[in-house]
Amino acid sequence: MTRTLRIEYFALLREQRGLAAESLATAAATPTALYEELRARHGFTLPAAAVRAAVNGEFVPAAAPLHEGDLIVFIPPVAGG
Repeated sequence: MTRTLRIEYFALLREQRGLAAESLATAAATPTALYEELRARHGFTLPAAAVRAAVNGEFVPAAAPLHEGDLIVFIPPVAGG
């Protein structure tokens, strides 16, 4: 089943993608599956385990289901002290 999602990128992911946001048709059913698809497509250097996902403004487990029209935000770890 293909669903169209809105994806927003921040920090390192935005730099590596070269975009702040995009819409994407995908068969990925979970945030982890979607991130792995994007990682392969765009060459993201962070592993899925290092990135948190929020769906429609709420942090969700990596295996949460995705639905048509969801807004997905992948948040990389923050460096600093």
